[in-house]
Amino acid sequence: MQAQKVDVLVIGAGIIGMTAALELQKAGRQVTVIDRAEPGMGCSYGNAGWITPCFAMPLPQPGMFIKSIGWLLDPESPLYIKPRPSLQLVSWLTRFLFAMNDKRLRESVAVLADISKYSLEWFDQLNQRSQSFGFDRKGLLMVSAKESGVESAKVEMDLMAERGIPGRMMTGDDILALEPALRPGLKGGVYFPTEAHAEPLDTVKAVVKEFEAAGGTILSRREVYDFEFQGGRVSKVFTTKGVFDAELIVFALGTWSRTLASRLRVSIPILGGKGYHLITDSFEKKPSHPIMILERKIAVTPRANSVRLAGTLELVGHDDSITPRRLNAILTGSQEYLHMKPNPSVSEVWRGLRPCTPDGVPMIGFSKKYSNLFYSLGHQMLGLQSAPGSAKLAGDLIMGRTPDTDPRPFRAERYE
Repeated sequence: MQAQKVDVLVIGAGIIGMTAALELQKAGRQVTVIDRAEPGMGCSYGNAGWITPCFAMPLPQPGMFIKSIGWLLDPESPLYIKPRPSLQLVSWLTRFLFAMNDKRLRESVAVLADISKYSLEWFDQLNQRSQSFGFDRKGLLMVSAKESGVESAKVEMDLMAERGIPGRMMTGDDILALEPALRPGLKGGVYFPTEAHAEPLDTVKAVVKEFEAAGGTILSRREVYDFEFQGGRVSKVFTTKGVFDAELIVFALGTWSRTLASRLRVSIPILGGKGYHLITDSFEKKPSHPIMILERKIAVTPRANSVRLAGTLELVGHDDSITPRRLNAILTGSQEYLHMKPNPSVSEVWRGLRPCTPDGVPMIGFSKKYSNLFYSLGHQMLGLQSAPGSAKLAGDLIMGRTPDTDPRPFRAERYE
């Protein structure tokens, strides 16, 4: 079968793939993006829409193991690991456990904060050019009804202050004065004033517009199903609508990267972390700020005419089924903290699989097996907020520039 020759082939048209494609196109490469669906219709569609460097935290954190054991016994808990006989799951959890230490946490936070801060300013500049994706810098509230939650928020605030991300402690009364959509009874929390939020799908569309204006090509509804490789490079990429021979291939497929990489005889430890969102307008007092409800791990994001309620993390692999009980936990948890109407109506339910590495840091770098294969994947719940920074790092490594961010924690060969 005759292969179409291209310069750069980006596989995956979510926010990670599209920002990487735009970075490389502007750097002088000729980029083609392919996806089995339309741009932004995976996790980029349904995330909370936060661009918040204050949440530059990896999934494994000191003390989480004991807490997660308790969560396993609660089907409505924020984190759930679906038990199943799987060597892959055992291997992933073992690596996850070894990443739960303060040294690894600080190393991870340093680089995740770097790429997230870059991304925030990048999106601010995109908004000045486009103003089409609901970008708004209203900051972020972390709230708690427990003293332990307030203390946890302070620890995170202090950690982020070391990375130049400002936050301030607030009493329960302070929080209600700033955000009257919350119910009384809060012990306190932290306000991060410089953070932003946006409409996630519209954000991808804004990037797509700039990418195509720069001369890039997007080919939707082309699913990759196999590869041919020889001489230490990937020589052919087989899709449902043609074959490609690329000088450079960028893997940006999120959770599906592990399955596709197996066709290259490469093992990538990506586990799907299922999350949900609900869209509702049933509020007596509509929130005006993004809010993290700490006890419930629920992200509240105001939209033009509604509110997105997002939450839960189920480590499930590729299971994309909907669990009504977990959806209900998001709704009831939100009702506990917010002035919502009785029997709230829900206009949309969504779920998606966030790509999680065992150490919570994305894989950004060249394959050690194939000279023309580059990875940008495994961004867990930080895809939107870290995408432009990830793209900048990818562009630096691919184009031979000196990276602004330490590339070592991201190196792909740590897992491949």
